[in-house]
Amino acid sequence: MKRILIVLLILLGLTMTTYAFENRNNNMIVRISEIEVYPEYLDEYLVFAQEVAKASIDKEDGVISIYPMQVIKNNNQIRILEIYKDEEAYKKHIASAHFQKYKQGTFSMVKSLELVDTCQLVPENFSKIFKR
Repeated sequence: MKRILIVLLILLGLTMTTYAFENRNNNMIVRISEIEVYPEYLDEYLVFAQEVAKASIDKEDGVISIYPMQVIKNNNQIRILEIYKDEEAYKKHIASAHFQKYKQGTFSMVKSLELVDTCQLVPENFSKIFKR
């Protein structure tokens, strides 16, 4: 019985922590995608990354940022600052034709991918930085 209670308390704590982070983000998803591309595919990958970033901003109101960047010290490392209005906007984004083209087209080019969810430390700066 004690073990069940402890497990329930831990789950409750994790849920509360997740809610606190989501609340700090005003229910937005704020993520950094960390991608390593195989060197022989880098040029081709960069074209896909540029296309999906442009299309996402042009066609999706719920996408606040798709901002791909290349790491200077290791140009096979890509970072993408992704900000979505909410979970629904994110789901629409990953279902979009332009994202599916990117995902399927780059699948074999990507050596590693890590999605790092974050929360804002100074949420009041958000509206000063992003007009969307």
